[in-house]
Amino acid sequence: MSATPGGADTTSAGVRMGFGPGSVVQELGWDEDVDDDLRVQIEDTIDGDMVDGDYGNVVDAVVLWWRDQDGDLVDALVDSLTDLAAGGVIWLLTPKVGRPNAVDAADVTEAAPVAGLAVTTTTGVSKDWTATRLAAPKTPNR
Repeated sequence: MSATPGGADTTSAGVRMGFGPGSVVQELGWDEDVDDDLRVQIEDTIDGDMVDGDYGNVVDAVVLWWRDQDGDLVDALVDSLTDLAAGGVIWLLTPKVGRPNAVDAADVTEAAPVAGLAVTTTTGVSKDWTATRLAAPKTPNR
């Protein structure tokens, strides 16, 4: 982790999200309000472009941009699982509290288990967007 003299974390959001060179990241929910600087950080970290919903192959992670007015979150999360590799994660990006179209955290915590996912962490990744890491819950070996 690197820090500026003022103590601010300057580590790329892509690195903090667990991406690395060669990671295949699918981006869903893109619209003109997304944070382009965050997108560039992710693409610089994976050393390539994110793929879209038409990719049709297995991906390591999904970045899902989601706003309060986008519809049914459970449906979107289930759709996000379509190309996701076993052990892959979904990063749900939502506008921060107080921003237009912010998503209530309770909506995320209610939708995740219905979609078969668990909320593992939530962190600020840019000035206007929060990232929530969703993964399939670990199941005990039988």
